[in-house]
Formats: sequence, C-alpha cells, structure tokens
Amino acid sequence: MEHAPAWLTNSLIYLSAAVLVVPLSKALGLGSIIGYLVAGIAIGPWGLGLVSSVEDVLHFAEFGVVLMLFLVGLELEPKRLWNLRRPIFGWGTAQVLSCAAVLFAVGCAVGASWRVALVAALGLALSSTAIALQVFGERNLLKTPSGQAGFSILLFQDVAAIPILALLPLLAGATAAEQSMTGLERALEAAKIIGVIGGIILGGRLLLRPILRWIARSDTPEIFTAAALLLVVAIAALMQLVGLSMALGAFLAGVLLAESEYRRELETDIEPFKGLLLGLFFIAVGMSINFGVLIASPWIMAMLVVGFMVVKLVVIYALAKAMGIAYQERPVFTLLLAQGGEFAFVVFQAAGPDVLPPEVTSLLIGAVALSMLLSPLLLVLLDRFVLPRYSRNGGTKLEEISEQQDAKVLICGFGRYGQIVGRMLMSQGLRVTVLDHDADTVEGLRQFGFRVFYGDATRLDLLRTAGAGTAKVIVVAVDDIEQSLEIVDLVKENFPQARIIARARNVTHLFQLRDRGVTEVEREVFESSLRSARSTLEALGWPAHEARESAMRFRRRNIELSNEIYPHYKDRAKLIAANKAGRQQFEEQMAREREERQRRLGRDWGKLDDEEAPAPEAEPESQSAP
Repeated sequence: MEHAPAWLTNSLIYLSAAVLVVPLSKALGLGSIIGYLVAGIAIGPWGLGLVSSVEDVLHFAEFGVVLMLFLVGLELEPKRLWNLRRPIFGWGTAQVLSCAAVLFAVGCAVGASWRVALVAALGLALSSTAIALQVFGERNLLKTPSGQAGFSILLFQDVAAIPILALLPLLAGATAAEQSMTGLERALEAAKIIGVIGGIILGGRLLLRPILRWIARSDTPEIFTAAALLLVVAIAALMQLVGLSMALGAFLAGVLLAESEYRRELETDIEPFKGLLLGLFFIAVGMSINFGVLIASPWIMAMLVVGFMVVKLVVIYALAKAMGIAYQERPVFTLLLAQGGEFAFVVFQAAGPDVLPPEVTSLLIGAVALSMLLSPLLLVLLDRFVLPRYSRNGGTKLEEISEQQDAKVLICGFGRYGQIVGRMLMSQGLRVTVLDHDADTVEGLRQFGFRVFYGDATRLDLLRTAGAGTAKVIVVAVDDIEQSLEIVDLVKENFPQARIIARARNVTHLFQLRDRGVTEVEREVFESSLRSARSTLEALGWPAHEARESAMRFRRRNIELSNEIYPHYKDRAKLIAANKAGRQQFEEQMAREREERQRRLGRDWGKLDDEEAPAPEAEPESQSAP
C-alpha cells in the first residue's frame, strides 16, 4: 500500500488491531481496556513497529476523554452537581494533597531534588479518568457511594491539573515573555478565562437549546449528529485557547444540557464516537510505553511503579475508610484511583528539561503507562481471588443460602419493588422464598421479621437451592438490568416449569425481556405515575371518574403503542417513526374525545393547556356527571 494515504493505512492498522485483540481479551476475561493496551503495544514502536507517530495519536485520542466527560456531564443536572460540591472540593482536595505530600516525602527521601520530587508527586497523584469512569460504568457503580466519591475526586483532579500546569513555569523560572507581562496583561488573561467560562454557562442556558431545537426541526439525523460533535469540539477549542482543560469544558457543557429535551439524543449520537476514541486512546497509551527505558533500568522502573501505586493504595484506602465507603466497595474504589492518569502525561511532558531531566521524564511516563496497563489486570485478580472473600470479611457477615427451599414462589431481589410484592403475597398466607445479594439489606430486613436469604440469583447453584426447580412462579425484581436478564436466561434454560413475573426498569428493558419470551412484565413506575396523573387532573377540577377513565385510556394506548413499536426497537430510525406516528394517532383520538365531551357537557374538560379548569366547588351540579 505504498500509494495509500496515511489516514487509510493508519485506520486499517488501528481497527484491525482492535478487532483482533479486544474480543480475544474479553473472551479471556481480561476486559476490553487490557485488549486495547495490548493492541497498542503490538503495533507500536516496541512491537511490530507499524505506527511511529505516537504523540500525534495520543493527542488526537485524548478527545475520547473529552467526549466521555461530556456524556458524564449529561447525566448530572446542575442541582445534583451543586450537591456534590463538598465531596468534589473536600475529598478531591484531600486525595490529591495527601497522595502528593506522601509521594513528595518519599521522593526527597530517595535523593531526588525537591523540584523533581514535587512535579513527580503532583503528576503521580492524578488518576486515570478514562479507565476509572469506564470501569465504574461497566459495573453500575456510578450511582453508589463509592462511584459518586470516585467521580467527585476524578472531577477535582481534572480541575487540579490546571493549577499544576500553571505551577510548572514557576518551578523552571519564568520566561522572558512571562517576566515582561504587566499587571494589566495578567488581569486581561484572567478576565479572558473568566469570560470563556461565563460564555459557556450563559450560552448553554440561553442559546444551545434553541439552536438544537432549530437543527432538530430540519429532520436530518446526520446534521444533528454533526451539531453534537461540533458543540463538543467548539467548547474544547475555546478551553484550549485560554489554557484550560478541554475535558473540564466539555463536562461543563454536558451539565448545562442535562435538563435539555435533547439529552438522550445527544448521548445516543456521541456514544459511538466516544467508545472508538477512548479505545484509540488506550491503544495510544500502549504504544507510548517506552520499553527501552524498561530494559535499560528494569529494577528502577519496577520500584517506581510498585512504589507509587502502593503509596496511593495505602493513602486512598485510608481516605475511603474516613469517607465511610462500604467495606465491600473499598477495594475497587482504591485500585481505580491508585493507578496513574492521562493528565500525568501532559504534566510530565509540559515540565520540560528545565524541571525534569529527559531520562526522568521517560521513567515517569513509562511508570504511569505501566500502571494503567497493570490496573485492569489487578482488577481481574481482585474479582477472582479477593472480592469473594473480602465481601464477607467485614461489615455484615452472612452465609449464602444452603438449606433446600420448596416454596412455590421465589422472589429474586428484595428492594423497594420486591418488598411490596413479597409483603402482598405474605399477607395472603403464602410461603415465599426471597433471595437478595446485598448483605446489609438482608440483615436489616431480618431485623424486621422478614425471612430473606443471602445469595446472588445469577448463580445457578443458589437458584436450585432456593427452590427454583419446584417453584411455580419466579419474580425477577432486581434493579440491575444486566442481572435481571441474566436471571431470566438462567430460569428459561433450567427451570421451564416456572412462570416468570419480571420488573422492567424502562421500555428498552421491557423489550429485552419480551425478546426472551417473558410476557408478564411491569414497568416499575408506570402505574404509580398514572395515579399521580389522575390526582393532578382531579386537583385541576376533573371529576374523579373522568380522571380515572382518562388514565385508563392512556394506559391502554401506551401498552398498544409499546406493542406496535416493539418489532422496531433495535432499528432507531423505524423506532422513532413508529413512536411519532403512534403518539400522533393517540393525540388525534384524545382531541376527538375532548370535542365529544365538550358537546356532551357544554365545556371542554380536556383543554388543560389553554386554561385551568375551575375548582370543583365552582362546577354546576348539572355537569357533574356525563
């Protein structure tokens, strides 16, 4: 391919490496991140040598981290972010300063100059946002206390990278250009930074939604995708222009759009690009590992990697204990924050020879890259050999269900949903076996007199012990979608005599259950939401029977619409078209019914958007019934 353009050749190399190595890594149980890192090592300068411009690839692939933080921001409403201000600046400051202080002391103790020790400590104190958030997301931990704490600390690290980079010129001595800057010029520089941040906040509030609405009206999906990418690129460019973190700017834009009606569409459009660019980022990290330095100084490199990770493990574990993170969640939380981070590359490269000698820079960059490679491997070992014992060595100690059960009803998951189902059945004198994998929940429920067994319902042996082989009904009430589907698959394959009653988190989960032949499914908030809508109509003056009839009509039509769009739910374009058509038909039907009611009653009870219906006491008695 001598005459092929560089972009075509490089694309062929990167995609081939990813497609060949990542599925193999997943099949071996090592995870996708290790697959990407190994693919990078294989095609990099110390592997097959197919790619040499590692720096350029790394800079481009960092945009994957930017997109990831934009998507994280979309999940955080401003109010929720404000509620996290204390953990972000409290625990985030504690983590960075405590890790940096201990590493600085160790660096000085081994004979490094204070400048080298300080820069190394500040860079090594940072963690990989890309790896940590991806692992938190894959394990559904982002909404847990450890996930929220980890996210807060990682977000603070992204903010902290800015003053760290600003400190480097001071350590190296100010340049002539910096020395010649007047107070006014420095003030203008600060004003420019504040202006850009303020512009992003103001523009996100006043301009972004109308622009996105205007673009959406063009009914051109590819242009909306282009607009979503343009939004992130433009904000990243603005932040880069004033010397701030691109990832921080993208996160801020995501938060401002978290309450937008286009949030889900933005997520859907950007997610594939984020995944590919993050994969490219990990490939670039694998390529950046300088095995020449490793070969020249293997013991120094080994001591550096083990040393800084052990220091961070000890400090962060103590911090996790002080934060009150659950005993069972501490190992994963600690390990994910103990590795080096992508911003460390930027810090060490920006330090330059005036602060860090070139050989020290190579050692530090190699140590960070190796820690990012080792972290997923250590996570695999943690899952296989530590967590199964660790989860029962602290906190609530419970033995898994061991006595054979024979109740006709088995409930998997006894949280807020499963408890209502179980209490209803128990109130009728029915014997019920309950399985829940949260030890603290099981212990708490037992104190209230519930007969709940500790066990993971995704394990076939525990399902058999719980009586799934003789149960007539198995209620799948767990709140995790992946676990729910895994339990359904196990029951369908091994216990065909049992009828499955399942809880669905959302419509997509409902459709995935239907794919598996489960027909008795309840969406967890559907009925309660309908009752709230009925109460709202009654509060606006509707007679109770009319509010009930309206809610029932809406319920029937919603179920009909779900049945209509179910065959198309894997095809996004057809799904959107069928959904829009179904909603339009329903709205037209409801409009006809309102007109009919108006003719029958002499007033339009359904016209709630134009004017509020009068209070019940102001209603003529002759119109109180149809």
